[in-house]
Amino acid sequence: MPEINDYASIVGEDVIDELYLLSERIRGMSIQNINSTSEGGGVAEILSRMLPLLRQLGLEACWDVLKGDEAFFRITKKFHNALQGMNACVTKEELAYFLAVNRRNAEEIDFYGDVIFVHDPQPIALIEKMTGKADRKCVWRCHVDLSKPQMEVMDFLKSYIGKYDSVVISSPKYSRGDIGVPQVIIPPSIDPLSEKNKDLSKTEISLVLDHFGIDEDRPIVTQVSRFDRFKNPCGVIDAYKKVKESTDLQLVLAGGGATDDPEGPGILEQLRCAVEYDSDINIIDLPPYSDLEINALQRASTVVLQCSSREGFGLTVTEALWKAKPVIASAVGGIPLQITHEHSGILTHSLDEAANYLKKLLNDPQYAMRLGMNGRDHVRNNFLITRHIRDCLVLFNSFHDHNAIKIPNCIRT
Repeated sequence: MPEINDYASIVGEDVIDELYLLSERIRGMSIQNINSTSEGGGVAEILSRMLPLLRQLGLEACWDVLKGDEAFFRITKKFHNALQGMNACVTKEELAYFLAVNRRNAEEIDFYGDVIFVHDPQPIALIEKMTGKADRKCVWRCHVDLSKPQMEVMDFLKSYIGKYDSVVISSPKYSRGDIGVPQVIIPPSIDPLSEKNKDLSKTEISLVLDHFGIDEDRPIVTQVSRFDRFKNPCGVIDAYKKVKESTDLQLVLAGGGATDDPEGPGILEQLRCAVEYDSDINIIDLPPYSDLEINALQRASTVVLQCSSREGFGLTVTEALWKAKPVIASAVGGIPLQITHEHSGILTHSLDEAANYLKKLLNDPQYAMRLGMNGRDHVRNNFLITRHIRDCLVLFNSFHDHNAIKIPNCIRT
């Protein structure tokens, strides 16, 4: 695990000095995180990288995982889909079971934090048991797009959201006027020194491509994401087929699952059926801890796609931009925070647009290179782990001072 000072060569000494300064007055503060999985997905990845660095800065940062069964996670997947606008039918019996699992976990979890971060809907009802410690602050951290939720599910969750001291969201677009709780904008981040994002040699990249049977001498177009309907992998295949008619290329769809997402295997099977024996489409089901493989696949790519129909933030976009890759992505969720159209990447509103820009980038490598370099600079300025830690330290200091929560929510271009 890197030391906090190791990031100075990337972000500058002043940034690291500010982190030490912000942590001085809150050393010893206990920060407890609770989510529903220890592996798979962006939340687990962020926590695994951030908490050791917070501990280096003198905070007691810890992590507990909610225990749920398959039935519970099928219900919470419905919540996830409903919050992102899908018409999901959640029965009264399912709501009762969801609450029963939360209450059972509430009896088993030791709520010790001065600040307790509860991530996403799965553990949201734990708030019923978190009170009692003087000056404790409870924060609901929502990683999904709340801008157009199915209101039946949203109304159910609001009865618990309203019991938290604040809500942290990833984009200004997700702010809501109907939850009665202060809302703080803290976009997610990537760690540039992690196995998934560190520099790799050409030999390391070639070994991964050879392992998966990918020809490094021909254009490679890649989408990395969980096998999730909102990531629209079947749409990626359709865009690829439009371009394949006139341009030689290979498609890589690489991803995996998370223990709290039961829909992944079904989506993966749909993809395999959609391939229709095209040897230039590589569907790669990655096991947990395949960060080196993801890194190599992104670095080997000529163009990276993210054709999501909904996206809480889109850390796979951040990863690709950091690697100076030209990215074509849907203009949804937190992706427009990361991409300025035709400057640091391409934003699209349809698969036809995505296919047309894919042809353009494949035929104009100089333009593609400029997009990639601008994207890397934007990520360096806004979406690395040091900025994320800074925003959290400002939030913790505001709790310590009992002042209004004020975090600068600017994105630098």
